[in-house]
Amino acid sequence: MFGKLVHLGFDALLISAFLAGVKRNTGLTPALHQVPNKDVRQLLRSYLEAGEYIFDFAVVVFGRSSSFERK
Repeated sequence: MFGKLVHLGFDALLISAFLAGVKRNTGLTPALHQVPNKDVRQLLRSYLEAGEYIFDFAVVVFGRSSSFERK
């Protein structure tokens, strides 16, 4: 049970990081203003911010690696 929760949490972070990458490259982002519940909207905003943090962290780690190069 615990392993499944960890797996789902990791998948959720990957999706959030993917959405952060889409936002950075295209400017497209989910329309949170359409979510009627204020608390759910704030939860989604925090979720997307976590994805941006993960995305930024990955860019720093990959930038320091000799296995990646900028073009």
